[in-house]
Amino acid sequence: MAHTYLLFDFGCDEEKAQQARHKLESWKQAFRLDKKLLYKLDRGESDATEAPDASAAAETAAPAKSAKSSKTAKSTSKSKAKSKAKSSAEDESAAASNGKVNLVVRLYFSGHEKLTEQRLLDRIPNEEPFKDASPQVIRQGEPQFDELVQQFESLE
Repeated sequence: MAHTYLLFDFGCDEEKAQQARHKLESWKQAFRLDKKLLYKLDRGESDATEAPDASAAAETAAPAKSAKSSKTAKSTSKSKAKSKAKSSAEDESAAASNGKVNLVVRLYFSGHEKLTEQRLLDRIPNEEPFKDASPQVIRQGEPQFDELVQQFESLE
């Protein structure tokens, strides 16, 4: 069984990367490709430094929400929590928009599933969110393959 990697460079467009992720997830569920189609987003270094700050803001929003007891206080705390969540989401998207977003897709099919693999290799790069992301197909045995395997394993 050979791995095939698809590498997509979305530049600074986080929205397109999320659309692509949603499309892959829907295909994964629709065609039952649980371990045969894996993907990971590589957002670079700038997003990793912003993530702890966003999680700290989310943690402080939860105690403020539970501290209020009256009905009106609960509604105002919920709106405050929502506004904090929105601001942290905006911070994350701003951090992600400053960095490059790459999507790495791994296809892992056995020898008797060559037709399914070929259909996906033809379909994925030609679909809408993937088309503009300069798709690259990297197969086992190519010079970039070992480097891409290490990169894929290091991503979360």
